[in-house]
Amino acid sequence: MELRQLKYFIKAAELQNFTDAAAAVFITQSTLSQQIKQLEDELQLPLFDRVAKRVRLTEAGKSFLPYAQKTVRDAEEGRDMLKDLMNLQSGTLTVGTTYGLTNLLTKAVLDFSAKYPNIKLQIGFGTTQDLLTQLEQGRLDMMLSFMPEQQTAAIQSERIFSSCLALIVHSDHLLAQKKQVNLRQLSEIPLLLPSAGYSIRNYLDSVLLKHQVAPNVKMEVNDIHMLLQLVDTGRWATVLMGSSAFNHPSLKAIKITGAGMAREATIAWPRNAYRKRSALALAQNLTIYATDYHVDESDIAS
Repeated sequence: MELRQLKYFIKAAELQNFTDAAAAVFITQSTLSQQIKQLEDELQLPLFDRVAKRVRLTEAGKSFLPYAQKTVRDAEEGRDMLKDLMNLQSGTLTVGTTYGLTNLLTKAVLDFSAKYPNIKLQIGFGTTQDLLTQLEQGRLDMMLSFMPEQQTAAIQSERIFSSCLALIVHSDHLLAQKKQVNLRQLSEIPLLLPSAGYSIRNYLDSVLLKHQVAPNVKMEVNDIHMLLQLVDTGRWATVLMGSSAFNHPSLKAIKITGAGMAREATIAWPRNAYRKRSALALAQNLTIYATDYHVDESDIAS
């Protein structure tokens, strides 16, 4: 059993197509098929059902997949540990982040890349749940989100700052001059909101339900960048974290008052996995730039 065979198996399981998997790992389809067949012969069990042009995992394949993923992940972590011995002169760092933390990450990355120019950064955006799945699968070295600080069997997270829910409006909006608004006013303001699946939307829905407030939702959008562009027209407002309007100078974040309006921004790590020196260095930069956004102790949810 060879490491490359496990990698081919994992990619084929992910794409459910040998041709696509071969292209993804830069080999021919016949080579990939042959390597997987050799792996099946060694295990003495079929890992895939071949159905027309598609393939799907057998029960044996489904059972074997997490072990293959762990073996490949452990090998890559060992390689990364050895690279770390080279004093941060090489290697790759993979970071996942939600949109509301882009400003903080940008500041930290500018300093990090200047100090460690030979470290290759791979930065991906997604919902908290999508990123959490990637982190648990070992596809991310670290994750930035508004997921509460916690420790589970798979992950460990730590707080970096707190931010309040905010009403985001254009500077010409009727409410733009206000420093704060009450949660109940959301029933009167035409709103665009992130679609279900975003942690900010789930959190907002729970707060609104708790306070028995029905928001005036005019549209739901599953892309935060587009959502802010629409708010930038001045026709609507939205509710996001106070740190989300960083790249839109014409927008204003107005604090929403009330108990439980604050959330913690956290760095999450795969639990019991090796933490790269580059990841620790970036995390240190993040804590340097992290600041609390108009948060009072009374705002922190208990």
